[in-house]
Amino acid sequence: MAGVNPRGGLEAPKVAAAGVGKTFEAGDRRVRALANVSFEVEEGEFVCVVGPSGCGKTTLFRIIAGLDSPTDGAIRLDGDRVSGPGTDRGMVFQEYHLFPWRTVLGNVRFGLEQREMRDAERDERAREMIELVGLAGEEAAYPAELSGGMKQRVGIARALAVDPEILLMDEPFGSVDAQTREALHGELLRIWEETGKTVLFVTHDVEEAVTLADRVVVLSGSPGRVREVVEVDLPRPRDRTGATFADHRERVLELIRSS
Repeated sequence: MAGVNPRGGLEAPKVAAAGVGKTFEAGDRRVRALANVSFEVEEGEFVCVVGPSGCGKTTLFRIIAGLDSPTDGAIRLDGDRVSGPGTDRGMVFQEYHLFPWRTVLGNVRFGLEQREMRDAERDERAREMIELVGLAGEEAAYPAELSGGMKQRVGIARALAVDPEILLMDEPFGSVDAQTREALHGELLRIWEETGKTVLFVTHDVEEAVTLADRVVVLSGSPGRVREVVEVDLPRPRDRTGATFADHRERVLELIRSS
């Protein structure tokens, strides 16, 4: 299902949300979480999704991941409708979800164990990803021995190990301190540039979004709708003390406040 990409390409976008709506039912109550959400993400882009609490950011993430189904509309990847989870999407969550009884190497190679590969090939791939996220030398460590930032790096390595086309991240740095978060921003951007993955990153932190993203999708309050997509045309690494950075941040904040 190739089509005209409105941002300049002739192929279908890597990710396309088309009129996505989601209604939850609990007894006789109906809660509208998302309404007519539409936006596109090109291959290799880094796009952040922000919005006020309760706007449906995580619900949208789960629908793109194939963990939930929309009530209306559809998510398409390369033109194909999403009908469930797939290895084309790697997922990183705020909670680390590491297996405490497995080492770093064991956690990272977990997804590879479902593939027809030799053990040596699995270990080699897992070690490559561990090195990519800056944890070489920690292969034998267990999650209880790691800091929060290190655990999240393991989560990123595990998601990348199966070589997904798209990396989906749901507030992945929300549980770490500010200093660690800043370091992880730099690491994630380095990994993104080295791998060329398409990244869709959900966050409540506007400064984080402007620091990382090529574009920021701003959702309005409940039900979540796309208020605006803000281009962040700033060179990387970004100076968060600069006037232009502040202008972008204030633009996104104003959109959220007025939604």
